[in-house]
Amino acid sequence: MKSRASIKADTSKGDQIVRRRGRLYVINKKDPNRKQRQKGPALKK
Repeated sequence: MKSRASIKADTSKGDQIVRRRGRLYVINKKDPNRKQRQKGPALKK
């Protein structure tokens, strides 16, 4: 999955790009408020 330009991850501030369940997440353990998510494909039920 390509990451969009709108997803900004600054690794110097501790951001990590993680792929979970077909979605891209930006997580940060140092500053938990710095979270982002990119929509992925719709999940089938």
